[in-house]
Amino acid sequence: MSTGHVHAQIPGSPESQGMRTRLAVVLGLNLIVVVAQVIGSWLTGSIALLTDTAHALTDTTGLVVAVIAGTLMTRPSSPQRTWGFRRAEVIAALGQAMLLLIVGAYAAVEGIRRLIDPPEVAGSELLFFGVIGFAVNLISAMVLSSKRAANFNMRAAFLEVVNDALGSLGVIVAAIVITTTQFTRADAIAGLLIVGLIVPRAVTLIRETSRVLMEFTPTGLDLDAVRGHILALDHVKEVHDLHASTIATGLPILTAHVVVTDQCFTDGHAATTLREVRDCVEKHFPVSIHHSTIQIEPARLCPHGGSCSHDEQ
Repeated sequence: MSTGHVHAQIPGSPESQGMRTRLAVVLGLNLIVVVAQVIGSWLTGSIALLTDTAHALTDTTGLVVAVIAGTLMTRPSSPQRTWGFRRAEVIAALGQAMLLLIVGAYAAVEGIRRLIDPPEVAGSELLFFGVIGFAVNLISAMVLSSKRAANFNMRAAFLEVVNDALGSLGVIVAAIVITTTQFTRADAIAGLLIVGLIVPRAVTLIRETSRVLMEFTPTGLDLDAVRGHILALDHVKEVHDLHASTIATGLPILTAHVVVTDQCFTDGHAATTLREVRDCVEKHFPVSIHHSTIQIEPARLCPHGGSCSHDEQ
């Protein structure tokens, strides 16, 4: 006897469609930034702006991945793909975080090199294109801001937009300093400060998405506490094969085998216990499990005589 049920965001729903639209708008805005900065790099010959252009292009590639993942997430499930493409957002977020980390490493190396041997930078032209980049990225951040916590994919996209905005702000500050003081190392210092802000966030996102892909227990859920709660229910003798993981944002799952007294299968308590276990994992813990698969077993079938604890994660 088992049960399972889902209260999750429906693929193709207005909510998921809205997030995909926001990502598409931000992608379009970022393409404008990249084109403007490519033109600016060609007109001014600025190495700093060229570096920021490469940075923006990398992040735009990440947004393309985010839009594709957002589109896949709207596709319905099927007998061959019972969860649909819900996990695409996790994979996309991991890929974007890795891109951010790679760009951060490159920026760190380039920043140190420029501290040692600062290149000539056209400050006034740099300021003009830095302002354009910052303005567009600020608009993009506002578009994504209200939905940035919706899932891993939106978080990664928002992080990339903030990354670009900080990069543009760094360009502006460096351009002002270079124009007013001729201190060309300001460009490298600004870049290194941005690396210090972005890399820790990218590492955090990599860690969180990796936990999902490795099917670790959802953060905040104590399986020992879950087991203890279930064991405290009437007629329950043991709980084994207790596992919990996360399919995608907002979709934690749990499976368990629950051993009850043999009489439960003749007096109707098996169904009652099943409902109580389901309600327990839904309502009593910081992480609510709205999709659970619970197998109710009679004690006589337990190979350890009602003491079957094993294989817990």
